[in-house]
Amino acid sequence: MTAVTQRTPHHSPEISLSHDDARRIALRAQGLLGAPDRRAGVRGVLRHLGAVQLDTISVLARSHELVPYARLGATGRSTVEAAYWTDTHSFEYWSHAACILPIEEWPLFAFRRRAYRARRKWHHDLPQAAYDAVLAQLTAEGPLTATELGGAKNGGPWWDWSDAKIAVERALMIGEVVCTERRGWKRVYDLAERAVPERLLKDDLDDTECLRRLVAQAGVAMGVATRADLADYHRLRTEQVDAVVADSGLVPVEVEGWGKPAWADPAALAESPRGRHRTTLLSPFDSLIWDRPRTERIFDFTHRLEAYVPRPKRIHGYFAMPLLSGGRLVGRVDPAREGSTLVARQVSLEGVKAVPAMARALHEAASWVGCDSVRLERCDDPATAAALRTEITRIGD
Repeated sequence: MTAVTQRTPHHSPEISLSHDDARRIALRAQGLLGAPDRRAGVRGVLRHLGAVQLDTISVLARSHELVPYARLGATGRSTVEAAYWTDTHSFEYWSHAACILPIEEWPLFAFRRRAYRARRKWHHDLPQAAYDAVLAQLTAEGPLTATELGGAKNGGPWWDWSDAKIAVERALMIGEVVCTERRGWKRVYDLAERAVPERLLKDDLDDTECLRRLVAQAGVAMGVATRADLADYHRLRTEQVDAVVADSGLVPVEVEGWGKPAWADPAALAESPRGRHRTTLLSPFDSLIWDRPRTERIFDFTHRLEAYVPRPKRIHGYFAMPLLSGGRLVGRVDPAREGSTLVARQVSLEGVKAVPAMARALHEAASWVGCDSVRLERCDDPATAAALRTEITRIGD
C-alpha cells in the first residue's frame, strides 16, 4: 500500500489500493482478520462495529449472538446477552436497522431524534392522553415492556398496535424513552432521563456533528468504503455523507476495480493487514455482509436472505449463512437444529477445497449451540457432498 499523504478537502486520492488490499482491510476492520481482542470481549466487538443488527429469526441463535460468535468464538450465549444489556452499556435504536448500539453513541443519533420530533404526519393517530399515560406509568413503575404498559396489540393483524404500543414506540423514536434490553424478545422501555448517563444525555450535538461522527465511525468499522457504503452503515443519505466526509478524518483512496470514490480509515492504512483469518459461519445480518452491493464488490459473492422468499423460489435456503474462510466467502449453508443434531439442510461450496473449512465451521457452531452431532442433508454437487460427509464424520469421531 502507498504511504498515507495529506488529505485534501475533495476526493483527489493519492493512495491506491489493490482489490486484495481493500478486502483485507475490510476484514481486519470488522474483527475477522488478526487475533481477536478477547479481553474487550463482546462489548469490545460492539464498540468497534458501532452497531449490531437485531432480527427476530433464530436458527442456530439470533443474529446479535452470531456476530460476536463469528469474531470471538464460542462465547457463552448468556455472557453475550449480559454484555449487551447490563450496566446501561448499550441501547436499541434505528441505525442500519433495529440495532444494539454502544451507549456512547446516544448523542450521535440526536439528528434522527430531532427529525422524528419534526415529523408532522405519523402512520397512526394517537391521543395525547395515551402518550402522557405511558410516560406517567414508566415514571411511576420503572422499566416496562409494551405488554406491561397495557398490551402491544388490539387483537387484529400484527400491525394493529394498541395505543400504548404506538405511544411508547413514538417516545422511543423521539428520544423520551430508550430501549434498554430485550426480555423474551420484547423491548424493555425506560425513560431516557433515567437510563442514559447524564453526561451523554446532555451532549447536545448539532446535526452536522452527529453526521460527521457517524460517517467517521462507519469508516473505521469498514476500513475502506465508498460513499454508498458509508451512507448504508447507519442508513444516512448520500448527500449527508457528502456534506461531512471531508471533515470526517477519513482519507480519499482509489481501489482497484471499484470504479467509485472511496475513503479509508488512516489507521487501517498505517500497516498492512496481517494475521490469522477466522473460519466461521456468518449471520446474513452481519455488518461484514449486510450490504449486498458491497459484499459483491469486495468478495465477488452474491448473497441474499431468502427467509422472506416463497419456499419454491429459494435457491440456497431459508437462512443461508455464508462461510468465511481464508479471508474469502467460499460457500454457504442453510442450518437447522433437530434435537441435539445440527442439520446442514442445504450446502453449496466453491469446490472441494472448501470442504474442510465447512465441516470445521459446522462442528464448531454445533458445539456452541449445544448440539453433539452434525448431519448433511443436501449438497447439489455429488463429489462435494461425499467429501463433506466424510469430513463431518472424521471430525465428529
